[in-house]
Amino acid sequence: MPHLMISLHRDDLADYRPVPAVLASACSTGRARVLRRGRKPTRSGAARRPKSLVLAFAAGLQFACTVVHADQSGTPFWTSGQFASLAAVPPSPGWSVNLTGYGYHGSAGASTRLPIGRAIVLNASQRSPSLSVQPGYAPESTLLGGQPFVGLSFGIGGNHLRGDVTGPSGVQISRSDTLYAGTDLYPFSSLGWTRGNDNWMVYLTGDIPVGAYQASRLANIGIGHAAIDGGVAYTYYDAKTGVEFSAVAGLTHNWENSHTNYKNGLDSHLDWAASRFVDANWELGVAGYVYYQLTGDSGSGDVLGPFKSRVAAIGPEIGYQFTVAGAQWSANLRAYSEFSARNRYEGYALFATLNIPLTSTNK
Repeated sequence: MPHLMISLHRDDLADYRPVPAVLASACSTGRARVLRRGRKPTRSGAARRPKSLVLAFAAGLQFACTVVHADQSGTPFWTSGQFASLAAVPPSPGWSVNLTGYGYHGSAGASTRLPIGRAIVLNASQRSPSLSVQPGYAPESTLLGGQPFVGLSFGIGGNHLRGDVTGPSGVQISRSDTLYAGTDLYPFSSLGWTRGNDNWMVYLTGDIPVGAYQASRLANIGIGHAAIDGGVAYTYYDAKTGVEFSAVAGLTHNWENSHTNYKNGLDSHLDWAASRFVDANWELGVAGYVYYQLTGDSGSGDVLGPFKSRVAAIGPEIGYQFTVAGAQWSANLRAYSEFSARNRYEGYALFATLNIPLTSTNK
């Protein structure tokens, strides 16, 4: 999944209106926002339009991080790490495009059995790069006093999977499979509010399973079933000191995979980040995530029982803002090292995001 990218630029805050980003899809969604250290946002009533746009990297595609990581194959809909700094800062009005590059490399170990498609795989390892795009729009009008945002993530993903499969005679056979193809679609919507240094957001996203998937393959790009995910986010941002902290928590409901008669349980996830703008352009920080499956898997295709999974991760984050043709672009890079994994892969993840505002900031 998704989606969804966060990091920003600080510009004139007199008429401040920030933006978040989630990469959805899934792996990160990007939304432009504006911030400048040393100034505090001024608002009268509803949020006012900022003078310049910035990128917010939360995560995103977040939902366009195509191959997410129990859940069948140890792979849930939600791509952990897609939200990071400034996740809950409301977006600036207008159109934007967020590009997210994502890479994951992990292994499950010889003693961990993963149900992948119709096979049970031991000693599995996976490499899954992807590139996603998320066009998005934040209208001029507000809803319930907050700033709405809608977007859709999609892209191209790769998956190389290797493992030991049990053959008909019970003998372990080493198998590998590689696939490059289109992802599922990840719609994303959010509503955000800000007051002083405090920012809140609620979001709703999901998976439309149109990506490449076959139950007979080890490597897939789509997850083979629909899913819906909703959650809340909070960001504390002090424009005077440049210090911020963000946290995004959500739950995922999965529909049954009709190809395998397998239904993933209810998933919970927490993405967080803490950073500081060291000058007008550069942001440095640390980010992490926790993923925990609340209920067990089920369905007639579930031969391993509840198969509940979990994982945690932490790593560095760096953001940079720059001007192109008078518009404020934002880039963000963050890396995660996973630990405490159970019934899923454990490894390393990398997000590289670029947010491009399509609406002029010189208004």
